Amino acid sequence: MIKLWWGQIRSVIRLEMKKTFFAKRGLWVYVLALLPFLLFIGHAIVTSRLQEQSAGLAMQNEKPLTYQDLRVIQSGMTSEEVVTLLGKPPRHFHWTEQRPLEKGGFSNVPHESYHYSDGTNDLFLELSDGKVERVHIHEGYNLGEDSILFAGVFQFFYIRLAVFFGCLGIFMNLFRGEILDRSLHFYFLAPLRREVLMAGKFLAGLLATCAIFVTSESLQIVAFTWHFSPSARDLYLYHNHGLAHAGTYLGVTALACLGYGAFFLAAGMLFRNPILPAAAILVWEAVNPFLPSLLKQFSVIYYLKSLCPVTIPTPPGTPPLFALLVSNPDPVSTPVAVIGVVTVALLALFASSLRVRRMEINYTTE
Repeated sequence: MIKLWWGQIRSVIRLEMKKTFFAKRGLWVYVLALLPFLLFIGHAIVTSRLQEQSAGLAMQNEKPLTYQDLRVIQSGMTSEEVVTLLGKPPRHFHWTEQRPLEKGGFSNVPHESYHYSDGTNDLFLELSDGKVERVHIHEGYNLGEDSILFAGVFQFFYIRLAVFFGCLGIFMNLFRGEILDRSLHFYFLAPLRREVLMAGKFLAGLLATCAIFVTSESLQIVAFTWHFSPSARDLYLYHNHGLAHAGTYLGVTALACLGYGAFFLAAGMLFRNPILPAAAILVWEAVNPFLPSLLKQFSVIYYLKSLCPVTIPTPPGTPPLFALLVSNPDPVSTPVAVIGVVTVALLALFASSLRVRRMEINYTTE
């Protein structure tokens, strides 16, 4: 019997895959999935151009400079000391400020701006009356900041919005779409159990969402590391746990498709109007940080946040509400998080199986 059911499930998957991938009502899912990839492509293009400008500026230095040379400059140094250490600046601006005096009149205070580069990192100096007032170094490759940027996009846009609404568009239409197209009765007239039909449709949706969003996440990782130099890329991937982080991001994306997919399959079967349950699930996931510990466990984002490999820091002065959304004060271990997502998905699928057994079709009321 199990062999028969599995054969029927595979048949349903084959029928559903084409409809799921090429449904006109679901084309916006591809756009949503590609938005972060386009964001990182734009970031890589801008960063590459800035690196080219830094390399061109470094060629104009009076003498070769290293990152350690740039770090030597401190506030309070005179312009003569800076030129002695770094040479004449390849890019130099100056202007005069008129400052009012206490006894009346004005004094002319000369200001200068120096710009140096070692080919990768840029040093910006602001001098007033011949002394350094402000020192700023822009690092070409800051792996820590870049990894936090990637984690922020992944946690706050990709998982919470892109994957969430993508699963909504695909899984809610698995049955609702058939009802709107007035074709669900063909499945119900076929000699197969309704639970088998539901399982086949769910697996088809899961394969489709994983293919779309896991592929998009892979492209994002490639675009994210594209502007790195070969040495910086090797440092990030093989010495700063970049490959492990990439694998974790792909796994979290697949688990998000599983959890949200099960939720939206159940919502599409239990409710005639899918907008209301979708809004309720969105609000529930958004307020998860404010819920008691017991209620937090009945959401997907609670477990996904515990699996994310990079923790987003909250510097002093961060608004308390935003800090609470960013932080994860009570994370669970990786096995518990994976089991938690699977358990939540199984509960939603169990509710769907109960509903599909008693489901009746009346196209005139839809």
